[in-house]
Amino acid sequence: MSESNKEKQRLDENYSKKKDWHKWGPYLSERQWGTVREDYSANGDAWNYFPHDHARSRTYRWGEDGLAGISDRYCNICFAIALWNGNDPILKERLFGLTGPQGNHGEDVKELYYYLENTPSHSYMKQLYKYPQNEFPYERLVAENNERGKQDPEFELLDTGIFDNNEYFDVYTEYAKAEEEDIFIKISIANRGPNPAPVTLLPTLWTRNFWSFVGMPEKPVIKREGPEDAPHVSVDHTYVGKYNLYFDTPDRLLFTQNETNTERVFNRSNDHPFKKDLFHEAVINEDFELTEKNREGTKFAPLYRMQIGPGKTKTIRLRLTPKSMDHPIAEDFDSVFSQRMDESRSFLEAVTEKSSEEQREIQKQAFAGLLWTKQYYNYDVEQWLLGDPGTHPPEERWHGRNHDWQTLRNHDILSMPDAWEYPWFAAWDSAFHCVTFSMIDHEFAKKQLLLFTKEWYMAANGQIPAYEWNFSDVNPPVQAWAAIQIYQMEQRKTGEGDIKFLKRMFNKLALNFTWWVNREDSSENNVFEGGFLGLDNIGVFDRSNGIPGGGTLEQVDGTSWMALYCLNMLEMALEIALDDDTFEDMCLKYFGHFVFIAEALNKISEGSSSSWDEQEGFFYDKLILPEGRSIPIKVRSISGLLSMTGVLNIRKEHLDRLPRFRASMAWYRKYRMETNKYQVVEEFATDKDVLLSLVPRERLKKLVESLLNEDEFLGDYGIRSLSKAHGNPYNIEINGATYGIQYQPAESTTDMFGGNSNWRGPIWFPMNYLFISTLKEYHNYFGDDIKIPYPSGSDNYLDLKEIAFEISKRLIGIFKEDENGRRPVNALHQKRYSDEHFKDLILFYEYFDGNNGRGAGASHQTGWTALVANLIEEINR
Repeated sequence: MSESNKEKQRLDENYSKKKDWHKWGPYLSERQWGTVREDYSANGDAWNYFPHDHARSRTYRWGEDGLAGISDRYCNICFAIALWNGNDPILKERLFGLTGPQGNHGEDVKELYYYLENTPSHSYMKQLYKYPQNEFPYERLVAENNERGKQDPEFELLDTGIFDNNEYFDVYTEYAKAEEEDIFIKISIANRGPNPAPVTLLPTLWTRNFWSFVGMPEKPVIKREGPEDAPHVSVDHTYVGKYNLYFDTPDRLLFTQNETNTERVFNRSNDHPFKKDLFHEAVINEDFELTEKNREGTKFAPLYRMQIGPGKTKTIRLRLTPKSMDHPIAEDFDSVFSQRMDESRSFLEAVTEKSSEEQREIQKQAFAGLLWTKQYYNYDVEQWLLGDPGTHPPEERWHGRNHDWQTLRNHDILSMPDAWEYPWFAAWDSAFHCVTFSMIDHEFAKKQLLLFTKEWYMAANGQIPAYEWNFSDVNPPVQAWAAIQIYQMEQRKTGEGDIKFLKRMFNKLALNFTWWVNREDSSENNVFEGGFLGLDNIGVFDRSNGIPGGGTLEQVDGTSWMALYCLNMLEMALEIALDDDTFEDMCLKYFGHFVFIAEALNKISEGSSSSWDEQEGFFYDKLILPEGRSIPIKVRSISGLLSMTGVLNIRKEHLDRLPRFRASMAWYRKYRMETNKYQVVEEFATDKDVLLSLVPRERLKKLVESLLNEDEFLGDYGIRSLSKAHGNPYNIEINGATYGIQYQPAESTTDMFGGNSNWRGPIWFPMNYLFISTLKEYHNYFGDDIKIPYPSGSDNYLDLKEIAFEISKRLIGIFKEDENGRRPVNALHQKRYSDEHFKDLILFYEYFDGNNGRGAGASHQTGWTALVANLIEEINR
């Protein structure tokens, strides 16, 4: 068997349940503190109720966190690394960052770490953490960011100068599975500085604390085993089984309990001294009497004291396995790593066979980040509200956050948007993640998407939970779009589409579609509201709360998302109907609904009631006041451009196999012509494809011209979320109050939605990907019949597919080296990233500066930004 097929074999074994390769993985969160799950306050202040300063001393209820860690799929047994440079005030057991209130642009991790490699079965994983040799600037990072305002950039770790003299360690953590539960671990620490430097390493094994909350049949135990000169530990867990951790000879063996230091956190006496933070106390204070007193506990670490010379590397080896053996770290240790690394490389080359070396490196790190941020997520809302036995959460919680989601019970591995800043799922983020996951693991992508339709996720009324801070908020309904994308990707790759998956998604999403229709169309006119719809501060006011004058906002993006949803459901129904003709009725249902939505958005009415501005060639939101007066909100944003995404080209060969549906479409068109109604289907012939488009041809051309205008939306690195024309602020007066918006290419200057995300100018990958897919779909119908200047105003006329290709290249260019070896993503720290130990490292940010392409927002938001891997594949196809 070729090396590229070894990983595929592991996935086949996993999904056929022959072997459980997914039992262990990178499921340990990077931040459990400051999350909604761990918040038992009366006022819902998650950041301050459980801050970073408590994390080393206080036991978590709903999960665990660690640095470069792994766990079993239910986070029962955890492993991660801890470090100390001899100068820090605290042991480095987890990543540090600012809370939402501390950051001038919201929460933000203040560390340097990179996901270098990971395979879908997690047979090989590699992460890099850059650890300063001098005292970590905790206080300065907080103080400097507190002093900065919304107009200022964030103060980052690299800005402190702590890396200027290369006085840091590169800490590589690698995992290689010999078998599905036999895990080899290698921790390599390289001194990049000019002088010898000390470092203490604690590879830490611990068990999640259930016994303090819900009780367990038997408390787990980690126990010293083996001869005195070659010890190891066993961990016996009633839920997972028994494992052994073997390791290179350490300087010390430390044991404690994963239990809260109540004296430090709550000023109450401890029942014993062996608490969660004992390793911290021992290492920082050079006092190991207590940690070495016991030979067992629920938290354990071998301690390694090292002095590493300049340019030198030291490596520590461990093995976590259910096997008992005399020589666990033997000659095959290096060979297993070498074999898994070769298989990982071969798998990547097979997936990216047409990519250049530079493109492949971008894709590899995009995939690695996506795979490393598969996290265990546990949140039972009813239990969270009730509290555990012996606890009494505040009564206010029954009227506070998520109180109406008591059927939600999450206990799964989920793809997180960002494992530190967003260590919780977001429904529309996950849908985009799955499209990239489908490049490397079709089955995980399908299972992940289906998960959101399960009864323990989806509410009884059909609503899909949005995200942890407010499950009732409304994310764009992109699950059907993602399902079609995944279905088609698998079909192209294997020659066969998974109809059963499509049916399962369709049946559940039909409930969600009905929820949208009933809840987000208050006027019952097929023009939809919806609130922020994932686009945070894109409006002149908060679209989820406090609509001025007590009115309603008829949103172009809300209506566009519903049109796209409708066409996605139609496309799914068409595909299923080819296999099961009973679904032909559903084709008619969604076709008819789309016709009504398209008519509602495009109808030409007197006065200001139309969403389309004929003179300006753009769609605008409308504010409908209680007395019936409507006010257009003339903001030129991707909200208006989203109207283009409502498009579906129905192939003639599909229609030939569905004559009843074709006849119904013909009747619809004839009837609407006879009754002088708005024509949605502009062209119809039995020997051609049929185009369904929310935007008629002439309006499409005007919108594409705006999209490609470099003075508006088209930037050097993709499509901006707000027109650059709003460099001059747009203001509007409503009921005596003035509301405004201005083009902001990077971080937000408002506090709307916490101020940590910005849709007023930056480039966002998910929306760009949608626009690119949209242009390709139009090209499938129009071909060379539509050519548009690219950029607008030039003499360079391209068809829509060629334009999609050019926009893709701009987006990919964010991560590529230019002629000077610089990547635009690193624009703020180009000097540091020109260093040999930085230049090949890539971060996949949440969004990107609309002017220069530099990364902004959450720095490790590999989820939807990993779509760059799909774009590379598509331009090479």
